[in-house]
Amino acid sequence: MHIALLAPLPPEKNGIADYAGHLKSALEQQGVTISTPLLGVGNDVDKALERVAQWDWQGIDLVHAEIGGGRLAEFNALRELRRRFPGLPITATVHDPERLVWRRAQLPWPLSMASGMPSPVPQIATVLADPLCLHEERQLARSLTRLITLTQSGGHALRKRMGLREEQMAVVPHGNLLIPPAPLPPLEPLRLLYFGFIYRGKGIEDLLDALTLTFAQQPALRSTIRLTLAGGSEPEMAFGPSGGYIGQLRQRITQAGLEGNIDWQLDLPAADIAKVIQAHHVMVLPYRESSKLKLLGTQRGTSGALSWAVACGRGAITSDARSFAEEVAGGNGVIFAQGNVAALAAEISHLCATPELAQRWSEHASLIGSQRVWPHTAERFLKVFAAACTEH
Repeated sequence: MHIALLAPLPPEKNGIADYAGHLKSALEQQGVTISTPLLGVGNDVDKALERVAQWDWQGIDLVHAEIGGGRLAEFNALRELRRRFPGLPITATVHDPERLVWRRAQLPWPLSMASGMPSPVPQIATVLADPLCLHEERQLARSLTRLITLTQSGGHALRKRMGLREEQMAVVPHGNLLIPPAPLPPLEPLRLLYFGFIYRGKGIEDLLDALTLTFAQQPALRSTIRLTLAGGSEPEMAFGPSGGYIGQLRQRITQAGLEGNIDWQLDLPAADIAKVIQAHHVMVLPYRESSKLKLLGTQRGTSGALSWAVACGRGAITSDARSFAEEVAGGNGVIFAQGNVAALAAEISHLCATPELAQRWSEHASLIGSQRVWPHTAERFLKVFAAACTEH
């Protein structure tokens, strides 16, 4: 099988690029030939459309795309491909259901005049233009042969919002690397880990506030808990730059008197990720839903960080944002209401009081991780691709 993969790929710094890189490698190990027509165009729509026009599509059995994170290059390339080749099997992994991309590359006139105006005028213009964006997303989604989501809840949300047929849908859980198991570190101090790209909207402030509240309620725990903030400090963001966010976090930590409980592991080399995760007991992901995106829909994606957690055999405390509740429903963690600092503090305190939870979560996470290794995930994708080709 010869597949054209439309996706960001490393060294681009975002979660979808990491995912696509692993998927590409896993499929190639299954004997699939992969071409990457958009390699190097970044998120430039004009360059993507130029590549579509110049590429020789003869001999391509199927086109597969990774869509999400506001990636407009792949979205518009798919629209053009579907226009040119109505019978071509096209599939896509949708990383941010219930929408495909959530925004247009350009606002239509006269709303485009708002782009250079002060906030909140551009945001209001985006909301006013959203019916057009939603129409274009639905038009493309309904023309695709298969749409793949990482969770059942994400698939349900996508199908409902895009008006899709049941037979168009498939669920393939997030793949993960095969990581040799490692025992939990000694239970004292309790080592918590935030892992992922570090930018606004991940709820990191809530985690710091929950730690502060925990120590205020139980001062004796100050000597028994450590938190590591680890991950990429300069992600390529579709919804705005991180600016001086790291500095703001450091200032918040100092003001809260948490310096003695916080460790940093910024811009981890890929080779060190598993070692760092397995040096901790539990991953904590306190994500919040974006207040801006709430105006446009409900985000039901998942997290590459959670995939790393199960791969490394570690449980997770997560908010109920996105599809996290489904991802920890296998006995590998617990959820709390997003933005509820007291609830997160209570979960941290409960874990301190019953540290055997970390061991139980770890065992369940290891089982899930063994079922989702990339070779198995590639096999699941190949079944979806085969069905898509047969249908066309």
